[in-house]
Amino acid sequence: MVSAGLVYEIIAAACSSPQTAEINAAKRSATLMKWVKIGLLQSALFVAIAAGPLKGKGPAIAGGALAAGLMWASYAYANKSGLASGQPGTEQY
Repeated sequence: MVSAGLVYEIIAAACSSPQTAEINAAKRSATLMKWVKIGLLQSALFVAIAAGPLKGKGPAIAGGALAAGLMWASYAYANKSGLASGQPGTEQY
């Protein structure tokens, strides 16, 4: 559970929420998904560090992988939904 929480925290620090991603996907899709990927790489590094001293690394790595998969799916779905929506975003340029 600690590794899962770590993944969520790192991605939250690197990106806006999936809701905001969906609302503003028309203008931010490329950069948003780039930062989600960067957040996932950072998460993998920290999960590996956290699991390093543990005898049974499996649960820590599995928790991190599950959280990473869920967060990727959340952002990918938000991005796809936002790009398919004709609604205006909330950001003004």
